[in-house]
Amino acid sequence: MISDHVAQIAREMNLSLSRVSATAKLLEEGATVPFVARYRKELTGSMDEVQISAIRDRMEQLRDLDLRRRTILQTLESAGQLTDALKNAIARAGTMTELEDIYAPYKPKRRTRAMVARERGLEALADFILKNQDADPEIEAAAFVDPAKEVPDLASALAGARDIIAEQIAEDKTARERCRELYEKYAVLRSEVYKGKEAEAANYKDYFEWSENLAGAPSHRILAIRRGEREGFLFFRITVDENEALARLGKIFVTGTGGAAAQVKMALEDSWRRLLSPSLETEARLASKNRADAVAIKVFADNVSEMLMAPAVGQKNTLALDPGFRTGCKLVVLDAQGKLLYHTVIFPTAGSARQYEEAAADLRRLCAEYKVEAIAIGNGTASRETEAFVRKSGVPATIPVVVVSESGASIYSASEVAREEFPDQDITVRGAVSIGRRMMDPLAELVKLDPKSIGVGQYQHDVNQILLKKSLDDVVVSCVNKVGVEVNTASKQLLTYVSGLNAGIAANIVAYRNEHGPFRSRRELLNVPRLGEKAFEQCAGFLRIRGGNEPLDASAVHPESYPLVEAMAQDLGVDVKTLLSDAKTRSRICLEKYVSPTAGLPTLQDILRELEKPGRDPRQKFEAFAFAEGVAAIEDLAPGMQLPGIVSNVANFGAFVDIGVHQDGLVHVSQLADFFVSNPADVVKVGQRVTVTVLEVDRERRRISLSMKSRPEAGTSRSRKTQTRGNGNRNSAGASDEKFGNNPFGSLGDIFK
Repeated sequence: MISDHVAQIAREMNLSLSRVSATAKLLEEGATVPFVARYRKELTGSMDEVQISAIRDRMEQLRDLDLRRRTILQTLESAGQLTDALKNAIARAGTMTELEDIYAPYKPKRRTRAMVARERGLEALADFILKNQDADPEIEAAAFVDPAKEVPDLASALAGARDIIAEQIAEDKTARERCRELYEKYAVLRSEVYKGKEAEAANYKDYFEWSENLAGAPSHRILAIRRGEREGFLFFRITVDENEALARLGKIFVTGTGGAAAQVKMALEDSWRRLLSPSLETEARLASKNRADAVAIKVFADNVSEMLMAPAVGQKNTLALDPGFRTGCKLVVLDAQGKLLYHTVIFPTAGSARQYEEAAADLRRLCAEYKVEAIAIGNGTASRETEAFVRKSGVPATIPVVVVSESGASIYSASEVAREEFPDQDITVRGAVSIGRRMMDPLAELVKLDPKSIGVGQYQHDVNQILLKKSLDDVVVSCVNKVGVEVNTASKQLLTYVSGLNAGIAANIVAYRNEHGPFRSRRELLNVPRLGEKAFEQCAGFLRIRGGNEPLDASAVHPESYPLVEAMAQDLGVDVKTLLSDAKTRSRICLEKYVSPTAGLPTLQDILRELEKPGRDPRQKFEAFAFAEGVAAIEDLAPGMQLPGIVSNVANFGAFVDIGVHQDGLVHVSQLADFFVSNPADVVKVGQRVTVTVLEVDRERRRISLSMKSRPEAGTSRSRKTQTRGNGNRNSAGASDEKFGNNPFGSLGDIFK
C-alpha cells in the first residue's frame, strides 16, 4: 500500500516517483525532516523542508484513509452487507468524504421515519413510485393500507413511502456530491446578533447583520464569527439557494410527469429541508472551520518562525531590566553564557530624585563591575521611561540599549522550567533573566515557552489544537536545526528540538555534561545513555562543539562526511585546520573529483560552504533599534507623524507595528505598500524594522491607524480606522466598526488575542 501512496503523492505533487519513494522510505525509517532536507539531498533531489513535510503529512492522511477504509469493510462484512460492487467502490474512494458518502446508507443510525416506514412494509411502494413516475401512485398504495401495521389510509401509505424515498435521496452519493458542490461554490455565510445582547456584543458589531459568500470569507472573519457564536452573542447560518438545490436533485430523481413523480418531488423537498440541507450545512461549517484554521495556523507558524529566527546579540555580558513604576525595575546581570550573576531592584521612573540618582549610580557601577556589553529592556509598562533613563544615566554610549519583546516572559517565569533553572529566585527575577536572554539568543530562550504564549498568533486558541501543535513543533524543530546547537551550553529544552533527540535523551546529555564536563567530540555523544547510532546519525550534524578535538565538530559538516573532507585536505597536502582557515587552499578543491553515489554535488557544495564559514549562523546580523525620542505614549501621536517601528504581528488583514507607545498600531493590508498586496506576509515579517506614518489616533478607544505607503493621506476615506491589540503588559482595545470599501475586516480588537 505504501508504494500505491507514493505513486499517488508523486502525481498529486508533480514530483519524481523515485524521489518521493526515497523520501517516504527515509521518513518511514525514522529520519527527521531537517535531516532529510540537509543531509540526503541526492536521494530527494534537494527538496526543501516544506516539500518533505508535505509528503510526510500526505502519507499520514492516506494512512488514516486506509484505516477508515478497513474499518468500514470489516463493519459491512460483519453485518453481511458487503458485496463485490460495494467493496470495489470503497477501494476506489480517494477521499474521506467520498468514503463516508459510500458508507452513509449502511451506517448504523438512530431510529428514523424511513425505518418506521420500512417496518410497516412500505419499501416496495417506495420502489414502485421511484421506478414508475408516470403511474398513479394511489392505485398501488391501496394494497399497502393495513391498520394492523399502522397504515390506516392511502395518505399514510404515501407519506411512509415518501419518508423512505427522502432518506434514499439524502444518502445518495451523487446527490450529495451535486449539492455539496453548491455549498462549496455558492454558499452564503450569514450572522446576526441575539436580540438584547447588542451592548455586550460590542466587539462583534460588524457581524450583527452580516452576509458574504462563504468561499471568499477570510480566515479571521470566519473565526471571529464562530467565537461570537461560542460566546453566546451571535448565531450564524450557511445557506444556499434552495431552488437551485431542488433543481439539481430533480435532474437526478424526477424521471416522469405523473402522480408518482409528484410524490417524488414532495419527497425530494422533504429530503432537502429535513435531511440533506442540515447535513451539508454541518459539513460546510466544518470545512470552513478547517480552512480558516489552516490559514490561521500558517500565519501563526510564519510569525513564530520569524521571532525564533530574530537576530541574536550573541554571547555578551548583559544587563537586563524588567520595567515598572510603583514596584520599580527588576535588574539582573548575566554573563556571556546567560548565567545569573546579580539581581536587584531600582526605582528610576516613579521614585524620588534621590532614588533616580541612586539608580543611575547603580547602573554605572554595575556596567563597569561586570563589564556589561549590552542592555536589554522589556517592552511592557514603563519601558519607554526606563529606556530614556538608561540613555541619560551616564552608562558608556558604546553599550547598545535594546527594547525586547517580553510577551510570554511572565508565563516562563512561573513555569516549571524557570523553577528548575532558578529554584531560589522569585518570578520577577526569572522574568528579567528571560528578557536578557531573549536579546542574547531569542531562539534558545523562546523554545522554553509553549509557542502559543509568544503572542504573535491569530486566533491560536480557537483553531484545531492538535494541528496547531504539530505545525508549531515543525517550526521550532526547523529553526533550531537551521541555526544549530552548541551542545556544551544548550539547555535541555533547546536540545529536545534537535533532530533525532527527545526530552529523555536531551536530559541525559545535560546530565552527562554535568558529570563528565564539556564534550570534546561529537563521537563522545555515543556515550550518552539511550543515544544510539540512529539518534547520532540524525542529531550529529546539528550539534556544535567549538574548541574540541575535531575542528569539523564546530561545523554543520556531518561526521559521515569527515572522510571526504580529510581526503580533500590530503589531496592538497594540508590538514583539515588549514583547509578551514585558508581560502586560497579551498579554492583549489575540485568538487567533481569527489562525487560518489552517496555524495553528489549538492552535498559537496554544502560541505564547501561550511568549510568557508564553519557553523555559520543563518540569522541576520543584529542591529540596534531605537524608537523615536519624545514619542512614548499615545498622547504624543498626531496624524502625519513618520515614526520608526517594529512589526510585532502579521495577520491576513494587515500588520501590527510597535512604535513605542505601549499600544501597537495596525497597518491595514491596503496601507502596506504602494502596490496591491494580497498577502501581508509577502511584504512584512515579525521583527522587521519599518517606517510608518500615523493616519489616525483614537485616544479614547486607544486605536492607532498607520500606513507604510510612500505618500499616505491621513484621514482619507480610503484608510480605515484600526483596532489595536494588547502585547505583553500592554492595554488591549476594542475593534473598529468602520468599513473599508465594502469589505469590513471585522471586530477583532479584544478578540484578537
